[in-house]
Amino acid sequence: MSKTTVKDDVSLDDERVDAPRTVGGSAALALLLVITGAAGLLAAWVITIDKFKLLEDPGFVPGCSLNPVVSCGNIMKSDQASVFGFPNPMLGLVAYGVVVCVGVSLLAGAVFPRWYWLTFNAGTLFGVGFCTWLQFESLYRINSLCLWCCLAWVATILMFWYVTSFNVRNGFLPTPRWVRSFFGEFTWVLPVLHIGVIGMLILTRWWDFWTS
Repeated sequence: MSKTTVKDDVSLDDERVDAPRTVGGSAALALLLVITGAAGLLAAWVITIDKFKLLEDPGFVPGCSLNPVVSCGNIMKSDQASVFGFPNPMLGLVAYGVVVCVGVSLLAGAVFPRWYWLTFNAGTLFGVGFCTWLQFESLYRINSLCLWCCLAWVATILMFWYVTSFNVRNGFLPTPRWVRSFFGEFTWVLPVLHIGVIGMLILTRWWDFWTS
């Protein structure tokens, strides 16, 4: 039995995309996963270190606590910072590490089956959903912003949309032809809009502070 492998440039000319058995991503997708995974890993690492310093010394002020709004310390002291019973960034250390490993594997020429890509996509969906909840809590409940968290948010949003685009264009996620065509040409629009909306919410939430 022959094994079919394709790259990230699936043709959209047919009315239906026949999903191959195994797929390897393009170098661009691989690099994006490595870069976003590394950015998220860096953010999670710094926040974890500062969290442990804060546990040792309640008076410790993280370096990214710059003013009443941009205050990582307020975020770290909140209940939302340990929603699973341990510091949230410890989960990020594992999750973003997995993303880096996937990206490096793709650069090395690895190919994965449909179930793997869908599982990976589900993981990024959980990540972007969790980040969305944290964004709401940060802006409207804790009333503070963490710059390292913002870096992790951007990284997670980028990886989610590009992995989703990959699965749509390869036929792993059944979608109409126009959706496949859109993802084939304008994937970048969705993460830009997503990040732009968050930026606008941050800007309007503390408009008086930013403009004073």
